[in-house]
Amino acid sequence: MNRINRLFSERGDRKLLSLYFCAGCPKLDMTADVILTLQRKGIDMIEVGIPFSDPLADGPVIQSAGTVALKNGMTLEHLFAQLEEIKDEVHIPLVLMGYLNVVMHYGYERFCQRCVECGVSGFIIPDLPFADYLQVIKPLADRYDLRCVMMITPETSEERIRFIDEHTDGFIYMVSSASITGAQQSFDDAKQQYFRRINAMNLHNPRMIGFGISNRQTLESAQQNAAGAIIGSKFVTLLREKENPTEAVEQLLEDLKK
Repeated sequence: MNRINRLFSERGDRKLLSLYFCAGCPKLDMTADVILTLQRKGIDMIEVGIPFSDPLADGPVIQSAGTVALKNGMTLEHLFAQLEEIKDEVHIPLVLMGYLNVVMHYGYERFCQRCVECGVSGFIIPDLPFADYLQVIKPLADRYDLRCVMMITPETSEERIRFIDEHTDGFIYMVSSASITGAQQSFDDAKQQYFRRINAMNLHNPRMIGFGISNRQTLESAQQNAAGAIIGSKFVTLLREKENPTEAVEQLLEDLKK
């Protein structure tokens, strides 16, 4: 069974926590250390960012991390090589997150092949048109038993959400707002209403809420309204500040209690 599906099928009532970091930042050779540290600290799933020069959905924190990673020499091929070295040590789902241009230039099938060879369970491509997903990506993902995770936002129509739910497997990435990534102190009434509206749809796929989660209030709100939470910018900031994965995740877990 795909590790993403196994994670959600075996979690019971436990709320999940997934962390995002950008491969190659703050240091080129830190990828393996970050992944193995997060696994050891009990993180349920890891999103590994593929740096790109024009990340439209990302806020300034992740944009800056991507710039650092590219300057450090991170490439998709180098990332795959790093992941391949630790594939036998990793037991939690790894999800690659990157933009269509990078994957397209690498080659869709080659990308899927390398994901499998390196222990990757799925991927998120924020700017992937759904028609292209259905026609090109989904057949390849199905062949290689990979999960292509799609995003929804407060602006996504109910019709499209149900279409996504029908044609994907794994989980749905529920973006907390229509804006770019970045930490927030709280989720306002509009976001809470959005969460309740999606809950009422009784979707087939589990959902993870991401964008803006950085403290106890936003974490608990996400956990109450989905299978769990995804944290990106807050962890990326701590990782750059401390340049030590253990110190960064320990500080994050402490901050999430406040």
